[in-house]
Amino acid sequence: MVKISEYDKVKLKSGEIARIVEIYECGVAYEAEIFHPNGEFSITLDTVMQKDILSVFKETEYQIA
Repeated sequence: MVKISEYDKVKLKSGEIARIVEIYECGVAYEAEIFHPNGEFSITLDTVMQKDILSVFKETEYQIA
């Protein structure tokens, strides 16, 4: 299992994308900003359970110079 960290971007089973803003219990529950692309872009803050997460996006930093 991939460890989810604060500020990771995740894809929910509903198809929505969310950003983790707080970890209540790693592997169990998280507070997340959920992005709703429903014609009018909106964001809600809600609790997300591990079972609701399909995948996690891990960002990598690349040095320019």
